[in-house]
Amino acid sequence: MSAAEDNRKLIFPVEQPDGSLFAAKLRYWWCWTVAATLLLVIGIPSLLFLWLINKQRALYPIALWGARTWLRACGARLKVRGLKNLDPDQQYVFASNHRSYLDTAALFVATGKRIGLVAKKELLKVPVLGQGMGFVNIIAIDRSNPERAMRSMERARAVVGEGYSFGVFVEGTRAMAGELLPFKKGAFYLALQTHVPIVPVAIKNTDRMMAKKAGVAYPGDIEVIIMPPISTVDKTAEDVMDLLLQTRAAIAARLSLDTK
Repeated sequence: MSAAEDNRKLIFPVEQPDGSLFAAKLRYWWCWTVAATLLLVIGIPSLLFLWLINKQRALYPIALWGARTWLRACGARLKVRGLKNLDPDQQYVFASNHRSYLDTAALFVATGKRIGLVAKKELLKVPVLGQGMGFVNIIAIDRSNPERAMRSMERARAVVGEGYSFGVFVEGTRAMAGELLPFKKGAFYLALQTHVPIVPVAIKNTDRMMAKKAGVAYPGDIEVIIMPPISTVDKTAEDVMDLLLQTRAAIAARLSLDTK
């Protein structure tokens, strides 16, 4: 049985980025300077105004614009394939790999749907960002506290019930460059409980552009591949592992293409 078939860590070759290391370090700090500026100049006034008029959900298009602006500032060009696989009237749980800070903005933008995301609890501590997360249905998961994690997943189910799709980085954390870590089961239980299909999503090249612990940012193309939905009709909790492995195999197959 292969590593993709039994949920073990996979390692793929990573193409080394071209360009100056010094410039990449400067771009990395430029990315975070732009992020901080967007939060301070756009985020704080928007949060306050929308809170005052009780229109918090109107923050979503502003967040979408902010995500696109930040990707451009980091030199990232988003290339999305497979949108034709999605039904405009259907909600989904998008299950994606995760290797870079760039992935969150890329997934938020790429699907063309109103989408909530699962994030780490540490993001709640970031000024402005933490307060705005709930306005755009980004839900923090405290994996160290089962009771809080359960409440967060209940909130995720409510968000899907309100007509949103949901995106989950199914490895549970960022992987190192070239890695595909074992998948967690939460996204698949969420799909079963909300009766929506699971869409495997492969995000490529972000580990070459802004890898975990590298402290650099290279320009390049982020490739987001949206694969055909996997139905959860007539599935039960006993089928979770099969759904997980089917999703994992689809993502692994895409990540293995065009690697050197």
